[in-house]
Amino acid sequence: MIDIGVNLTNSRFDKDRTEVLSRAKDAGIRAMLVTGTNIDESREAVALCRQAPGFLYSTAGVHPHDADGVSSDYLDILSELSEQPCVRAIGECGLDFNRNFSAPEQQKKVFSEQIALAARLNKPLFLHQRDAFATWFELLSPYLDKIPALVAHCFTGSKEELLTCLDAGMYVGITGWLCDERRGQELRDIVKLIPLQQLMIETDAPYLLPRNIRPKPKSSRNEPAYLPVIVDMLAELTGYSREDIIRHTRENTVKVFNLDGKEAD
Repeated sequence: MIDIGVNLTNSRFDKDRTEVLSRAKDAGIRAMLVTGTNIDESREAVALCRQAPGFLYSTAGVHPHDADGVSSDYLDILSELSEQPCVRAIGECGLDFNRNFSAPEQQKKVFSEQIALAARLNKPLFLHQRDAFATWFELLSPYLDKIPALVAHCFTGSKEELLTCLDAGMYVGITGWLCDERRGQELRDIVKLIPLQQLMIETDAPYLLPRNIRPKPKSSRNEPAYLPVIVDMLAELTGYSREDIIRHTRENTVKVFNLDGKEAD
């Protein structure tokens, strides 16, 4: 299994990051992508990857929550970071009109700039979207054939939005949101529509602890070792076998992020 979205730079991992990685390997995780959400976190993600080459890879980007805080040279810095061997995508970037931690117009500007950067660098995009789908897709549309791959990270949208993403050739990342029948019922109803060829799996740790984990962990912190719980729920809801889900998501991830190959063994 490969976890395409882990916020490993988060302070909730500071006390036991090494143990978290060890538990992930024991759980069958072959590799993971450390999410870059702003310039500092992207730099930290690269530093972590250097400590575990061949196991950790990363993205470099600015999350919409951080759009207001970008420096005038942030695109130059992202370009430089993208030259690091471990950096395999631009992002996490996108739009979030749910909480508007950054002004919507500034979110749109920073997102548009990162879309163009990914096209120029020929890098995949690792995408965030919440309560902003129409505008998000409008900004992406001119670039659908100019970017090697687009990954709708932590998809939680509607059936119509899912079909739009799939028709555009996007890959869809599924998290523990699927394991919560209270918030995630709509996703649980439509996840079977995702072809195995466009499916990816992720924990988004330390967020989105699968609600159905038994025994329930003492901490609410999610971690990559819990990725099998998401795979099991996917199998239950889609009818795909656990083995097929693991094989196809691994192959999709190796191809999209140009991983080194042993992860597909």
